[in-house]
Amino acid sequence: MSMTPDRLHRPVLVLNASYEPVNICAARRALVLIFKGVAMAEEHALGHLHSQRETIPLPSVIRLLEYRRIPHQTRALSRKNILMRDRYTCQYCHKVLNSGELTLDHVIPRSRAGETAWENLVACCHPCNNRKGNRTPEEAGMKLLRPPRPFSLHTSRHLMRLLAKSDEQWKKYLFY
Repeated sequence: MSMTPDRLHRPVLVLNASYEPVNICAARRALVLIFKGVAMAEEHALGHLHSQRETIPLPSVIRLLEYRRIPHQTRALSRKNILMRDRYTCQYCHKVLNSGELTLDHVIPRSRAGETAWENLVACCHPCNNRKGNRTPEEAGMKLLRPPRPFSLHTSRHLMRLLAKSDEQWKKYLFY
């Protein structure tokens, strides 16, 4: 099978059997779910996956064939998830930057027993992180855009709506 790698990383909206949006996955994962018979494509993106014997349309929206009870969603604490939660925006100067231009800041510095937790980590540009240094935002005369919170179902739905702005096919499945 041949396909450019970036197409396999393209986001795909995942719906429950009830058509309720439950997640976003990469196109590669969506194709695996379709091939396993766990999901079916509801919408297709531009582009195809080519093998020697067939051409498979790339999914944009998939639906699980059996209803799955979705537990309270928790996400792994990771740099990527913090950046997504904070919308790739420095929480001090409010600039939107790419991931390479952002770092993570411990609001209460680790040297002062600040935890590595959802509630103490924020996306931060390098200049703001250097300016803040080993101080609290108050001590550095800096103000957070919004208090850091765990990644929640609300955050997940918000991300789905943001991604839907670039994929018209998602809009009919997301309720605003």
